Amino acid sequence: MSKLINLTVFREFLKSSFAGGIILFSCVILALIVANTSFYNVVMEFLNRQVGFESGLIHLKYSWLLWLNDGLMAIFFLLVGLEIKREIVEGELSSPSKAILPILAAIGGALLPAFIFFALNRGSETANGWGIPMATDIAFALAVITLLGNKVPASLKIFLAALAIVDDLLAILVIAIFYSNGVHASYLFIALGIFLFLILLNKLGVKAIWAYLVPGLFIWYFVHHSGIHATIAGVLIAMTLPTTVDAKESPLEKLEHLLTKPVNFIIIPLFAFANTLIPIQSEMIDGLSSKLGIGIILGLIAGKSVGIFLICFIASKLRIARLPEGANWKQIFGVGLLGGIGFTMSIFISILSFDDVLLVEEAKFAVLIASLCAGGLGYALLRTVGSSKKKSLPA
Repeated sequence: MSKLINLTVFREFLKSSFAGGIILFSCVILALIVANTSFYNVVMEFLNRQVGFESGLIHLKYSWLLWLNDGLMAIFFLLVGLEIKREIVEGELSSPSKAILPILAAIGGALLPAFIFFALNRGSETANGWGIPMATDIAFALAVITLLGNKVPASLKIFLAALAIVDDLLAILVIAIFYSNGVHASYLFIALGIFLFLILLNKLGVKAIWAYLVPGLFIWYFVHHSGIHATIAGVLIAMTLPTTVDAKESPLEKLEHLLTKPVNFIIIPLFAFANTLIPIQSEMIDGLSSKLGIGIILGLIAGKSVGIFLICFIASKLRIARLPEGANWKQIFGVGLLGGIGFTMSIFISILSFDDVLLVEEAKFAVLIASLCAGGLGYALLRTVGSSKKKSLPA
């Protein structure tokens, strides 16, 4: 079995997600402190400063904040794309029997929160934020479950990782389809042409990582100018990287290994710091009880946990899938609660959802509160119930 699946990258990912989660949490606390001191204006002035190059043909002059959200976050999405492809080729999504439960769980955990939010906000100015509670933050969620050590079976950790990866794929599709600006076909076709060229390189057996990343920079540029959010370019590039099903490190796994620590230790913490600089105002506290705040909080805490649990329960009763080995139903509900840690992706979609700055800040604050509650409740439940020694479902 070890010949078929290279687990080294996954172990490294879990380790760095744990440490990255601690750094991420620290950056959030630091950002909230800075945002409510006299340093806030200085930091925001720096983040809004325009840097880059611009001419008649090339437009690459943006604020530091946009470079972070559209540029560095494309590297985050590149890592997500690499994880998705690796799981499809050699991991928990590599066969229907393995993939069916995390795929169904991710779908259930995305649709119910979106429905709850939309039902509460339908017809209002905040209705466009329905995608906010759909997402799961893989770094935070894995950091929390890793803290539990052997109190949960390893199969449950792998299930959560696979679920979060499918969840990320759904979030990427939602961003590409529903949260992009008007599409400029000419730029999109150029990006598509470069993407097809990278697929050709893959088919020709080209293994050099730079041969994919250099054209990938041009994919990012043209996708950015096409109106589709630029971070999607990272996923497109990832899909073209060569990989194998044996234990030998492939170009995809090598790049994933190289990116995991910089993304978890630098890029995501920077994104978290820059996007949780939230000056606490009375309107935000009041916003937690508004349709927007309730929709996000209920969506992430109740919608995620119930959606994941319910779809797993239905799949088991219909004998479509089994629970992870050694897991019980209380643990599945606990994993569902951890799925409600929507932090990075939810904040990202919040930024794309509204033009009103106050609404964006209220959404971020609600995401932060909901994610902390979901993480705390999930950790407490999983720590309390322990692991089951028996399979919860018959073969």
